[in-house]
Amino acid sequence: MEFSTASCHGVELPRASLSSKQIELLSKIDGFRYATPDEDLVLHTTRTPHFLGLEISKGLWSDSDLKSDVIIGVVDTGIWPEHPSFQDHGLSPVPKRWKGACMEGENFTSSNCNRKLIGARFFFKGHEARYGKKINGKKYFKSARDENGHGTHTASTAAGNLVGNASIFGLANGTAAGVRYASRIAVYKACWKHCVATDVLAAMEAAILDGVDVLSISIGPKKPLDYYQDLKAIASFQAIANGIFVSFSAGNNGPKKSTVTNAAPWIMTVGASSIDRSFPAIVKIGNGETFIGASLYVGKRTKQLPLVYGNTASGKGAEYCVDDSLDPELVQGKIVLCELGKNTKRERKGENVKNAGGAAMLLLNSEKRGEELKAYVHVLPVSSLGYKASQAIKNYMNSTENPIASIAFNGTVYGERAPVMAAFSGRGPNKVGLDLIKPDVTAPGMNILAAWPRLTSPTRLKSDNRSVLFNVDSGTSMSCPHVSGIAALLKSRHRDWSPAAIKSALMTTAYVTDNRGKPILDTAYSTSDATPFAFGSGHVDPERASDPGLIYDITPEDYLYYLCSLEYEDYQIYLFAHNFTCPKHATMQPGDLNYPSFAVNFDKRAENIRVTYKRTVTNVGPPKSTYKVVVEEPKGVSVIVEPESLAFEKLGEKLSYNVSFTGLKRTKPIAASSFGSLVWEYGKYSVRSPIVASWK
Repeated sequence: MEFSTASCHGVELPRASLSSKQIELLSKIDGFRYATPDEDLVLHTTRTPHFLGLEISKGLWSDSDLKSDVIIGVVDTGIWPEHPSFQDHGLSPVPKRWKGACMEGENFTSSNCNRKLIGARFFFKGHEARYGKKINGKKYFKSARDENGHGTHTASTAAGNLVGNASIFGLANGTAAGVRYASRIAVYKACWKHCVATDVLAAMEAAILDGVDVLSISIGPKKPLDYYQDLKAIASFQAIANGIFVSFSAGNNGPKKSTVTNAAPWIMTVGASSIDRSFPAIVKIGNGETFIGASLYVGKRTKQLPLVYGNTASGKGAEYCVDDSLDPELVQGKIVLCELGKNTKRERKGENVKNAGGAAMLLLNSEKRGEELKAYVHVLPVSSLGYKASQAIKNYMNSTENPIASIAFNGTVYGERAPVMAAFSGRGPNKVGLDLIKPDVTAPGMNILAAWPRLTSPTRLKSDNRSVLFNVDSGTSMSCPHVSGIAALLKSRHRDWSPAAIKSALMTTAYVTDNRGKPILDTAYSTSDATPFAFGSGHVDPERASDPGLIYDITPEDYLYYLCSLEYEDYQIYLFAHNFTCPKHATMQPGDLNYPSFAVNFDKRAENIRVTYKRTVTNVGPPKSTYKVVVEEPKGVSVIVEPESLAFEKLGEKLSYNVSFTGLKRTKPIAASSFGSLVWEYGKYSVRSPIVASWK
């Protein structure tokens, strides 16, 4: 196993590749601090700016705001520099403060950078050390050039320039725009076959030294890590200490609880939800019933064709359409039902059906995926169906000897109920720190159109020789750069705001109702109301976040005291700051971190136990203003706020309040967690913090 050593003098994060035996020997030497095993990380956006309330020449998209130079650093799979989303028309010269470089490599020269793409670097030594072999030059460009598509997609989502007539095969047609489309982009390629943690660490270190303003990282571990074990969390701390806002994806292992990753308190952790656009594919079965699925297929509707599934398509593995599982004699000219799973990607399932002679495919959601409808490009007609429709069609097949169906494709539809939480989005409770609600917010991450490399097919299949300028993808990888772009917009409007101030503004102005005025739904398992474990504080609202009224600010030193409250040992604190020592006696409890949300934990056997937390808010709204508190108590909890009003006399003034939570005596069992909110109101301002009460 490879290990990495890390130091934190400023932003210096040296690394060394050490064997387990070397670590054992080093541990016996006086002065040895800590080593962490290297690991593989996982890559976790036309319509979305409109859905977010952004309009050309208005508000945050006004000329005065966009003229301000903001640099977004993207750590990912690289970039396709020739794409029109990265043209530099209308941009001024590169800011003099920029210290970055345009590294040359395979099919990538310094001329590939311009006034838009101002920096490009690539990092591979960690990957080569971990796997003991050189990067495969036949599969990967050994440069910042993107052969995967993920990095090009995320970079253009955050800051891609305006591109007219963008679409995927005519679907989702419109003008593509990054959330802060006038931002500069600096790309740090750290993902090859795998995203190795030490390469990501090196990329983040370089971005900090280069002088980015925002870091967007749609990468994460396969499971949650303690902050001192997470190299990204350590590097992110150095970033925020240098005034850099850091946005991470929440991970795609939902809806199972405690799957949220990248959960350090100084990181903005972003979940994924839908927008009001869909790509309907209508399945009509032989008994007349119809079901709405999703598809990016643009051909004519299929004829009424026989349905096959599992044993009627072949034998073992046929229900999942894995490689070599389908019998051509049984599936020729028919519609094949394929379950998700068995480590076979959706696009590969479709390829397997096509290769076996199948005419079309129905992709069936599992129960945990609920009614989530992802639209993907396939090599044949496909409709992706929710769990209820999937079960109904399988029941129909069991009820008749000759089941048949057809699929009709309805193009692009707008005005759908949204946002709706994606089932895949990583969920709380926050396994690493139960005292923090994670994710922090949700943002558009379902069926997002964004830039794509010219030489990478939209399915990534070798058999697919199609080339597209834009592609649709889903994941918290897509939602993260939306928030990165919004943070860049807020940075333009408020150059003096700290990363924590921007984060607070985004959280306290987030909304929890959809475009129908009803609670945001969750597609997982079954369609029900989402909770803060899915969306954190709610869905981001850029324009409201630009004028939040109050903010909860946090300094880097505050975060260190928080780590002390977690009883971190000296060597663990040392990873974050060499010149800081925890006080002998605790100065705060974990819940006292000045976070814009409240997570309260009670012993399930205890009753009438009171917990009190302190918060401090800073006035960034009208100088003279008086806010009054409104509380929605979680079920089974009494909440008392003191004082109940905050009277500000000037801009920048700080006032504090205490909030006490009492777990009441329970006469009957209640859920493991209940939810509420604490809102400070004044005029148009509503500064909202979610409350999660849990019994353990």
